Formats: sequence, structure tokens, C-alpha cells
Amino acid sequence: MKCPFCGFDESKVIDSRPSDDKIRRRRECIKCRGRFTTYEVVEIPLLMVEKKGGIFEPFDRNKLIKGIFTAIKKRPVTIDQVSEIADYIENYYANELKTVAKSKEIGEIVLNKLREIDPISYIRFASVYEDFTDIASFVAAISEFENHDYSEADASEK
Repeated sequence: MKCPFCGFDESKVIDSRPSDDKIRRRRECIKCRGRFTTYEVVEIPLLMVEKKGGIFEPFDRNKLIKGIFTAIKKRPVTIDQVSEIADYIENYYANELKTVAKSKEIGEIVLNKLREIDPISYIRFASVYEDFTDIASFVAAISEFENHDYSEADASEK
């Protein structure tokens, strides 16, 4: 960190404190002993989504949430659970340092999360995401849940 007074490249941190969504640091120049404040923020790279047709667009959290809300309409899924799914997706790509995600990958993550929360919401989301073209493929998706007894009580416990 360059000193704003003398331009020297080295300084020491005297004090660090969290401040809003950043870290405030008081520094002292090793050469001139001038004191100054810096703020450290986490830089989140812009996530681009590659659509089916090869077109790229910026990741839109609101668009994702809107799609999930369509699937969970009148189901026992909370707003917090939907936010957790969106947070998970954003954090996953940020932690992996990926700047491009395929829409198919994002859809699969949402499907896996909805499968854990509510099977009906999962089927609803899958019906749009998987773009079922015939009844047989839709029935195959539903039959995935035949081996497990999903009652309303089960879904609310998860």
C-alpha cells in the first residue's frame, strides 16, 4: 500500500475493524510515519450465464428467484429457503472463481435443492427446466419419488 504522503510502498497496520461490508484499516507509513485509513472490500467477479443457444448474459439473481417462485407457488417452501438456493449458487461460483456458468448447471443445482425441500416444487421446476416433450418423460421424473413416501409432514421437516 503506497503512502499518500510520501509514496513509500510499505506500511504497517495499526488497527483493523469491520465497517459495514468492508474492513477499515488504520495504517502507518514506515518511512514518514504518516497515518492513513484504507478500506478493504471483497470483489465479487461478474458471473456470466451461457444460455442454451450459446448467448451470454449477466447472472440475474432476481430472474432466478422469480423462476423458483413460479415452481413453489402454493407450496410449503419459505422465502428464506429460496434465498438460500440463490445464495448457494452465487457463493458456489464465487468460491470456485468461475465467471461463466451454463444455464443447465444452474438449473441442475436448483433441481437438487428443490428435491431436498419439496418434491412437487421439484417436479414443477423440472417440467419447465427439462422441457418435457411427452408424457412418458414427465412420468419418469415423477416415478423418481415412488420409492420414497413424501407426505406433507416429510416435506415440512426438511
